[in-house]
Amino acid sequence: MNKYGIPPHLYERPMEIELIRSMARKPLTAKQNQTLNNLLRSPDDTKDAFIVKSAADWLHDSNGRQQDGQLFGDFWTEGELCFLFADTNVGKSILAVQIGDALSRGVPIPGFAMPQKPETVLYFGFELSAKQFEKRYNCPQRGNYKFAPDFYRVVFNPEATGAAKFSSYTDYLNNAIENLLTVSKAHIVIIDNITCLRSGTEAATGAISLMRHLQQLKHKYRLSVLVLAHTPKRNPAKPLSRNDLQGSKMLINFADSAFAIGESQTTPGARYLKQIKQRSGEEVYGPKNVCLARVQKAAAFLQFSFTGHGAEANHLLHYSEQTRKQAEDHILTLYNQGRSLRKVAEASGFSYGTVHRVVRRWEKDEKGK
Repeated sequence: MNKYGIPPHLYERPMEIELIRSMARKPLTAKQNQTLNNLLRSPDDTKDAFIVKSAADWLHDSNGRQQDGQLFGDFWTEGELCFLFADTNVGKSILAVQIGDALSRGVPIPGFAMPQKPETVLYFGFELSAKQFEKRYNCPQRGNYKFAPDFYRVVFNPEATGAAKFSSYTDYLNNAIENLLTVSKAHIVIIDNITCLRSGTEAATGAISLMRHLQQLKHKYRLSVLVLAHTPKRNPAKPLSRNDLQGSKMLINFADSAFAIGESQTTPGARYLKQIKQRSGEEVYGPKNVCLARVQKAAAFLQFSFTGHGAEANHLLHYSEQTRKQAEDHILTLYNQGRSLRKVAEASGFSYGTVHRVVRRWEKDEKGK
C-alpha cells in the first residue's frame, strides 16, 4: 500500500511505460531493449485489432512454409478467397461443380494443376432446385453420376427454426456455416452464389459484411474459398474486367484472386476463362491467352470441355457503323413506345448508361432541328 492506502497494482506503471520513460533519460541497455521489444510485440494468439511484428519477423515466419498448391491451375490457389463471376446462363455453376468434383476425387481437370489427393468439399448450392441439379447429373442410359463421398452439396433448409435464437439472420447463417466447417473438417468451400447469402436492405453493405466474415473464417479454419457472382448487363464489345463484378466494386478488394467466364460473340456456344486478379502468381490467362471451352455433357456429367487458348479480342462483338446504327434505332424505338430508360435497358440488353447516352443525344438532335 502507498501512503493513501492504494494497492501497488493500481498505481505502479506498466513495465513498457517505465522503460520508455527510462529511454528518455538515457539509452537503454541491450537487455532493456530486448525486454521492450518483447512487450511491444503482439503475442501469436492475440485478440487485439492488430498483430505487430517487425518486417524481418514476418519474413522469418514465412520461411520454410510449404508453397501453396494450385486448386484450379493458375486461376485459384490454396488458401485464397477467389471470385468466379459471369453473366447468367454462361456456366458458372457447371464449372464450380466440376472443380468441386475434381478436388473431391483427387483427379485433376485435364490441363489444370490440381491436388491429386481427395479433399472434402462443401458446395453451397443455392441456384438450382434438387430436380434441376439431378437433371444436370443424370442420363437415362447411365443413371445418376457417381459423385465422390466427400463432395457435399449444402442448401437452405426451408423448415429451419433456429434463426430466432440469434440477434440477426446474418449471425444465424454465420454460426451455421461455422458449425458445418467444424463438423466436416472441410478446407475447401464453394459458395454459389454471393447474392443468396448476403443480407441487409443495402446490397453492397450486406455483401461486404459477408466477405469480411468469409475472410475471418478463411484464416481461422485455413480455408480455400471460391465465391460465385453475377455480372450486370455489359457491353459485349468490351473485354471482361473487375468492373464487371455485380455489386460494389469494393468486393474484389476482399478477394485474393478472381477470374471470369465470357461468352464468345463470334463463335456460337464457345466460352472463355480469363484471369481478372491474382496475388499469389503471375497472370497466365490474360487477354491474349484466355482458356477456350465448350459446355458439354459427357455421359451423366455436365462439364466444361477445354479446347485450347486464344485472344479475348477474337471473341468480342465487333461493332461496325451499321451495327451501331441498328442498336441505336432499336433503343429509340423502345423509348418512343413510352418506356423508361431502365425498362429500355432491360428490353434491349444494353446497359443503362448506353441507353441514357443514346436517348440524350437523340433528344439534343431533335431540339436542334
